[in-house]
Amino acid sequence: MQQPDLSDAHWRKSSLSGSGPSCVEMAFVGNDVAVRDTKNRDGGTLIFHRNEWTTFINGIKSGHYDNLT
Repeated sequence: MQQPDLSDAHWRKSSLSGSGPSCVEMAFVGNDVAVRDTKNRDGGTLIFHRNEWTTFINGIKSGHYDNLT
């Protein structure tokens, strides 16, 4: 997968994260979603297709990942 251009990405994090440094940020970039660590923004970015991201978020909302060990 080719890395999308992130130079104009509008990064955001959950309002539930507060002001702490231990969270991730995400940005919608075309048909992709970019995710990075706020503690190391230059350390790399994960790229997901929007369909993958939607499946992941729906899994979180439905509790699919609540009991993983």
